[in-house]
Parts: sequence; structure tokens; C-alpha cells
Amino acid sequence: MTERWRVRIEDAVRVDETRLRETVLTIFLKCGVPDEDAKQATDVLVTSDLRGVDSHGVSNALRGYVRGFRDGELNPAPQWKILRETPATANIDSDRGLGIVVGPKAMEIAIEKASKVGVGVVTIRNSRHLGMISYHPMMALEHDMIGMSMSSCPVNVNPTYGAEPRLGTNPIALAAPADKEVPFVFDASTSVVPANKLILSHRLGVKMLPGWVADENGIPIMEEIDAPAQRPDGIPDANMLPLGSTKDLGSHKGYGFMAIVDILGGILSGGGYGLVPGRPNFNHYVAAYDVEAFMDTAEFKRTMDEWLHMLRTTKPAPGHDRVVYAGLVEAETVEERKANGIPLHPEVVDWFRTACSDMEIPFNLA
Repeated sequence: MTERWRVRIEDAVRVDETRLRETVLTIFLKCGVPDEDAKQATDVLVTSDLRGVDSHGVSNALRGYVRGFRDGELNPAPQWKILRETPATANIDSDRGLGIVVGPKAMEIAIEKASKVGVGVVTIRNSRHLGMISYHPMMALEHDMIGMSMSSCPVNVNPTYGAEPRLGTNPIALAAPADKEVPFVFDASTSVVPANKLILSHRLGVKMLPGWVADENGIPIMEEIDAPAQRPDGIPDANMLPLGSTKDLGSHKGYGFMAIVDILGGILSGGGYGLVPGRPNFNHYVAAYDVEAFMDTAEFKRTMDEWLHMLRTTKPAPGHDRVVYAGLVEAETVEERKANGIPLHPEVVDWFRTACSDMEIPFNLA
């Protein structure tokens, strides 16, 4: 995540990982989430914060989940089930379950299928937010597999030339193992920025950059403006733009990627797509590819090392210290935050303090 979304050093409250896990776990349990599912959900959120993906960690996502449990949008104990299955595929009805609970279960199914037939693909309908989407592909790494995930999200993005939202931020993630190098882990929305980063921008008081959002007529705003406040449902009050912002800058490509995610993650799941049935519904796609089914795993990992080393040793452009690749900075951030604590904004700490008081659970973060 870029520096503009980091909590300022002078503002940050450093929180111990173990204490944060304990508090988040207790909140999930208080919301009625079963023990093992609560542990899984906690791991997704805290892993996100450890990797520096603050937009999808405890700061933004947890309060939305608590609100969803309270309002009945989220089922804390979903009776998810497989509706259709082949040796390589499955389709799951999530029963309004949280994506960070059902998503890892679906990925485990995909990994098991890939271990038997080379590839495993699982679609998920009737679900909710998938959290940091790269969490699920990273599960495949320990099995020497390539992992992939997509999420067809409720709408808040205008299509190219469109005057109203028709697509979600529809993220895509892929993780590939290496030998000695840090694994490649790509995770990005197909909009210019994800909605959660607009929330971060508002909290941190930083301007939105040109091309992030459109005006009420769908015209891209190509100047810095204040970040929008959130609507009562927690969604930023803005019409976002596809990756590329304008047609001349390639927004039709971001628009196309969004459409691909709606097809594979949404329509193929049988759960519709972003606009239909709309919020709070999400549909997902997870996949695992067993490297050994395609080539020698050791050779693949050696070649990945060579390729990743080539990228990170590229001569940097003036004004830059180095070239990085997807997953490298996140791995470095994990080491730093495990040692020094996870930086939270004071407003987030205040939310935890209030939430713990309301739920009558101990507050021990700060």
C-alpha cells in the first residue's frame, strides 16, 4: 500500500499482534461466530494488517462485519453447502456467510481437487465480503501450487463512458511459489482504487488524486478533491472509476477486467452479478493449479527465483531506490510489524474501545 494511506508515524498507535488477535477473536465470538470460524476470520483480518493492507484489515472491515451481523445481513453461522461438483470443480452456496470464513474453506476444496487432478476451481454464491483477496491464493503456496481468486462485488464503479455505477471494484489476486525468493503475490482491484481506500483517505484527511472518481454526470474528475464521507451503509459516497480512469488512459481495460470478474466470479457461480441482486451480496471464484501437473515443481520454483531476481535487480529510475514486485514489500512489512506492532489510527483504537465496552469485553489494545 502506498504511503499516502499509511497512518502518520506521529499519530500511529502501535498494537501488539497477539493482543489484536485476541480482541478481534472475542468480537467475532460475541457476534455469534463459531469458534473455529472466528479464528479463521481473525487470521484473515490480522494477516491483512501484518502485510500492510490496512484498507482490508481491522480498521475498515471489522466494523462493517459487526454492523452486518447486527443488521442480519451476515449469517454468523452459515450452513454452506456444495450445490454442484466434478473432480476439478465445485459450486458453493455460502448461506450469507462471511467471505473470510467460507472463502478459505472453498480454497481448501480447490487445493484438494488440484492435488488429485491438477486443477481445482470453486465458485461461491450468496456470500459476503472476501477480505484481503490474496489471503486465499496464498493458501496454495504451502502446497507448491499457484492460487487465484476473484470477487464479483456490489456496484460502486461507473463503466467507461457511463454516468452511473454498474460494476463493483472486482479484485483479482494470484500467488505463485518460488524457492529462495519471496513468493509473487498480486492483489488489486480493477477500479483505480478499492472503496476501502477512499474510507482510509477520509479518515487520514488526504486528498483523492485525479481520476479516482467521477462527478454526478459520470465525467472523470481530473483534479485533487477531498475524500467522500461514508453513507449509512458504510460505503463511500462516490462514483468510482475503472482502472485507467479515462478511455485515453486505458479505462476500457479496467472495465474489461471488471467484466471478466463478474462473469467468472458472479454469473458462473449462479449467484448473479454486482448489480443483481446487489448489496450486500458478493460472489467469488477461487482456484488452485498444481505446478507438478504442468512441469517439474523444483524447476518451476528455480525459474521463478530467476525471474523475480531479474525484476528486483532492475536498474531503478531516477528518484527511486529500487524496483520491487508484488508480494515483496508485503513480506518485509510482516517482519517489521511483528517486531514493532501494527500501527492503528487513533480513531480505530477509539472504535475498538467503544465496541468492547458495548459488547462487555476487555479492551487491552492501548
